[in-house]
Amino acid sequence: MRKIIIPVILSAFLLALGAGAVGARDDIKVERVSFEQGKSSAVIKSSITGYAVVDYVLGARQGQNMKLSMTTDNTASYFNILAPGEDQVALFNGSIYGNQYEGILPESGDYKVRVYMMRSAARRNEVANYTLNVSITGSATAAQTMGDAPATDAKVEGTPYHATGQVPCSLGDAPQDSAQCDFGVIRGKPGNAQVHLTPPGGFERVLIFAGEKVRSDADAQVKTEKSGDLWVIEVNDYEHYRIPEAVITGG
Repeated sequence: MRKIIIPVILSAFLLALGAGAVGARDDIKVERVSFEQGKSSAVIKSSITGYAVVDYVLGARQGQNMKLSMTTDNTASYFNILAPGEDQVALFNGSIYGNQYEGILPESGDYKVRVYMMRSAARRNEVANYTLNVSITGSATAAQTMGDAPATDAKVEGTPYHATGQVPCSLGDAPQDSAQCDFGVIRGKPGNAQVHLTPPGGFERVLIFAGEKVRSDADAQVKTEKSGDLWVIEVNDYEHYRIPEAVITGG
């Protein structure tokens, strides 16, 4: 199965528990996750019954990489990820994308990993025994290098992005610019930005711009060419994007 890299869901955020999932409740159990000294990961083994919901809280910094996976003996149990300060809207929905996530974090703060059961199983008071593997790696160097965006560059309400929209893209041997990919951009100092893209096919890609250099998440191979105000980018000889300079600079 192809590994799905999902740094952050882009222009349209999903409801925290998704259609058919248990809704947000006042009695959510909250547990803070701390890694042992010298380690960057933890394994959590627990269970939920019926309408029970657990929020695992993890502190992280913008630019770090978070990786999560959950195995469970109940196929109706999932996890979602909620960004710092968010209680209702998820940046990742496991009931749609499956119980695996890996991505570069768009902001610093406490992230919630919400474990829950779909409503159809919860109403039958079913039990889910699960193992949650969590890791947060990286020193947030990329975020520090980016610096801060100008104060006038406001974020799109309800998102961590300074702008959202679509750019031309294509995959594999498909005709050039045969599709439109959703994007969200987090800008730093002039010329620096993270562009979070959603190509067709159910995965996500992050491109990190630092002046005239471009790299990607997950150690992907990136080829770039700049023609005027347009970045022409190829990732892993398979993904093709055309990103206007205005996406990076806000011009």
